[in-house]
Amino acid sequence: MNTVIHKAETRGKANHGWLNSHHTFSFANYHNPERMNYGVLRVLNDDTVQAEMGFGTHPHQNMEIISIPLEGDLEHKDSMGNVAVIKEGDVQVLSAGTGVTHSEKNKNKDKEVKFLQIWVFPKSKNTEPRYDQISIKDIEKQNEFYQVVSPNKDDQGVWLNQDAWFHLGNFTKGNSDEYKIKKEGNGVYAFILDGEVEINNEKLSKRDGIGVWDTDSINVKASEDARVLLMEVPMAL
Repeated sequence: MNTVIHKAETRGKANHGWLNSHHTFSFANYHNPERMNYGVLRVLNDDTVQAEMGFGTHPHQNMEIISIPLEGDLEHKDSMGNVAVIKEGDVQVLSAGTGVTHSEKNKNKDKEVKFLQIWVFPKSKNTEPRYDQISIKDIEKQNEFYQVVSPNKDDQGVWLNQDAWFHLGNFTKGNSDEYKIKKEGNGVYAFILDGEVEINNEKLSKRDGIGVWDTDSINVKASEDARVLLMEVPMAL
């Protein structure tokens, strides 16, 4: 078993006034050669967007982009004609493929939006661009992980062009769950959204991250009430 730990305070930071972002991996002006990616997981940004501000129209190509709002809501528009609002309790994927442009804006006048922006290298390039979003309200569980991203379009969660599975878990203090790796050669990157947990005897707090690979499973135990995002991804690029 191998592990890598990224404490919250060691992340890259960028404050643009309208946008305050923390980067687990190298992004924009933050460059750390030891933090370029975790397998095919390329970007994990923890973003806060101020009221009535947002990302103008910009392009993406051959990247799987997952957005998970944590507070507030964000309006999405893209060149495929999709106009949607994603809010806390939603998970969105933009499969950029051959190329797509989109914008994201906080249209609220009086509150900020907090969301995770996650980029994953695709399994196959130059596919047809695709958009999908789900609400997790009907699939959410307590004290066990539930799936929100899958490589299978008929499976639970949004569909990703990669052999990757994402799970969320809401745990009350003292509860635990074992996550079993779904595909040989994959690793898991755990990101602590709230609270404190122990993962394979490592103590982790809010916004800490840990990658675990060369193992069949990991165990997550809540030291206090906690919420955790697990991202199982291929380790080979």
